[in-house]
Amino acid sequence: MGSPFPVASRSRATAIALIRFLSVFCLFLTSGIFPAADAGELSKADIERRFQPPLHVQEKLSQIPAWPLTSELEPEGGPVGYVFESIDLAPVPGFEGTPMNFLVSIDRKGNFLNVELLRQHEPVFLGGLGEAPLREFVTQYAGRNLKQQFLIALNAARNRSGPADSRSDQTTLDGVAKATASVRIVNQTVLGAALEVARAKLGFADRSQRGPAAQVRPEIDAPLTFAEMLNNGMVGHLRLSNAEVEKLFAGTDGAGIDEEGLAQPEAVFADIYIAYLNTPSIGRAILGEAQYQAAMARNFENRHLWWIGSAGRYPIVDDNFVPGGQSSRLRMAQDGLFLELRDQGFDPTAIAGPLELNTSRLFGVYAEAGLDPGRPLELSLTITRAKGMILPTLTHQTVSLSYAPPARLFIYPPAPLPEWLLAWQQRGLDLAILSAALILLSVVLTRPRWISIDARRLKIFRLGFLSFTLLYVGWYAQGQLSIVQVTGALKALKAGQGLASFLYDPISLLLIAFTLFSFVIWGRGTFCGWLCPFGALQEFVGWLARRLHVPRLHIPLALAKRLEGGRYLVLAVLVGAALFLPRQGESLNEIEPFKTAITVGFDRNWPFVAYAAGLLLVGAFYYKFFCRFICPLGGVMSLGGRLRRFDWLPRRAECGKPCQSCKAKCAYDAIEPSGEIRYDACFQCLDCVGIYHDAQRCTPILLYEKKGMVLTPKGVMRGAAGD
Repeated sequence: MGSPFPVASRSRATAIALIRFLSVFCLFLTSGIFPAADAGELSKADIERRFQPPLHVQEKLSQIPAWPLTSELEPEGGPVGYVFESIDLAPVPGFEGTPMNFLVSIDRKGNFLNVELLRQHEPVFLGGLGEAPLREFVTQYAGRNLKQQFLIALNAARNRSGPADSRSDQTTLDGVAKATASVRIVNQTVLGAALEVARAKLGFADRSQRGPAAQVRPEIDAPLTFAEMLNNGMVGHLRLSNAEVEKLFAGTDGAGIDEEGLAQPEAVFADIYIAYLNTPSIGRAILGEAQYQAAMARNFENRHLWWIGSAGRYPIVDDNFVPGGQSSRLRMAQDGLFLELRDQGFDPTAIAGPLELNTSRLFGVYAEAGLDPGRPLELSLTITRAKGMILPTLTHQTVSLSYAPPARLFIYPPAPLPEWLLAWQQRGLDLAILSAALILLSVVLTRPRWISIDARRLKIFRLGFLSFTLLYVGWYAQGQLSIVQVTGALKALKAGQGLASFLYDPISLLLIAFTLFSFVIWGRGTFCGWLCPFGALQEFVGWLARRLHVPRLHIPLALAKRLEGGRYLVLAVLVGAALFLPRQGESLNEIEPFKTAITVGFDRNWPFVAYAAGLLLVGAFYYKFFCRFICPLGGVMSLGGRLRRFDWLPRRAECGKPCQSCKAKCAYDAIEPSGEIRYDACFQCLDCVGIYHDAQRCTPILLYEKKGMVLTPKGVMRGAAGD
């Protein structure tokens, strides 16, 4: 049947559409005028101005918006803390609707270093109290630990509740009068952001290890009795007798002072029940349909809600409990981290459960607290006994109930891939291109005759591949291997940290793996001659110098051999510094110009640029001067080349006896006068391979041809055809 008021209905629909359009249009305009409220506003330089030596601010992390802090006092200790903006991690809206923003810093043990107000729009702190009380409030976080339960109370409330700060698992912050609600939002913001970083970087319930939080399955909504829910785990239960509680206090100041408990040891001291209400089947069974709908309608912040009830002598709230606040007797934690469990101001009636309850209330945890409702959590009850009438001695004991609703009530998203594997996925295309290039290089080096016999063909291929190495592997893919990776590995192994960090740099790891493989087949020359971006840059400098007819210097072979020991000396110094003088070693590693020339592309302070440019200039006069005489990574490669199992460069009996053609043309002085190849000095350029196979360039072949004879690769001579 049609609407009885079609015109009015169309007018109403038109009005709604117009309002939506205007709303979107206003949002579009304001998004271009005002800065985003949910993004951080500080740069690394802003952070550095707040942290002076010995602390140093490192580059912002990619996986979580936080800056690591390192210390000069622990140069090899890794981050000693983290600093971050709360708005990047816990943008909790305030009363004005805009999240506040704090600069929060914590150390690696989860202790707060500092909390600084950056931006806020709370009306009470703008036109009312001013920002001074808020700034004073956040100074209280310094020195407190994330593993503690944070309570907020005014001084009067603190005095009534006793010296709560004497408990190591609980800490109380002095609130701000007339701004209680706003201060709670501040606490949620600061703790929510800090817990995100603690979970990601400090090993506090690391989400990368357990996967995303479980999601409630709303379609499961079967009616059950309270007894059935107790049996199947939907309702958690903890029962304590007087005798059991007395055992808790044995040997303490609280022992033997509970006369009622001693008189009736088997009587119930506390009977605790807990149920997760966000699952419809539990929520409706506990509260009933009407109360369940009312509770969910009030839960506009999408908090995690629990019904918690108690019976017996010891209720879950004390006489100072204020509805809407926290109970000093209850704590909730998951994976060792306490959660802010707050009363929801909802007093349910007609609960489907035990009749003799002394307390029955709804409690909630902030949705952004990182809690996983599908995993076990700990509900702890703190029992306090007081000895003495004036200034009594308080003794606290805690009992815990482990609770997790049945797994069938949740959807468990698949666990995320490890971060190192994600790094490999993100570099998938680069890895494919590099792998194809390494396969091509392997084929060429395994069967070098075709590519090398034609000098022009070899030149084109070599210059092309070196261009790929310099431009793609070096400047684009950042695959320049470095002595820093060697010294870093030694320091990590010395500290017992392993080499797992190498997994996060897939390009370098692939090059390392291929280089290790090449040691066995070809020796050190595969990397130094083909895959080193700085080596490629030196090759191009040398090539340009020849085109410009720059005079080339010559060092006698005997002296060159002695100078080649320089790279081993530099390597020994850097390895020793890494193991015994790590701070000095970091500076000494700058003898290697790879960071300046390749990693940052000469975008560095002038002394570093001048040093790298100077080495390249020297290389214009003496071919690959740095590679041959200084490079510590070259020393590592030469040592690795000792693993070579094949003399893959072919030689003839006539090589060196008397032929010196290859030796004269070798730019690396890698061929002895005897004709023997010095693989430790060979850069695998393939020039001598081409000469060996080319009948127009190999002198022994030419000489035997003049005699009408043929020289085989094995050096066997036979008469020419027709003899």
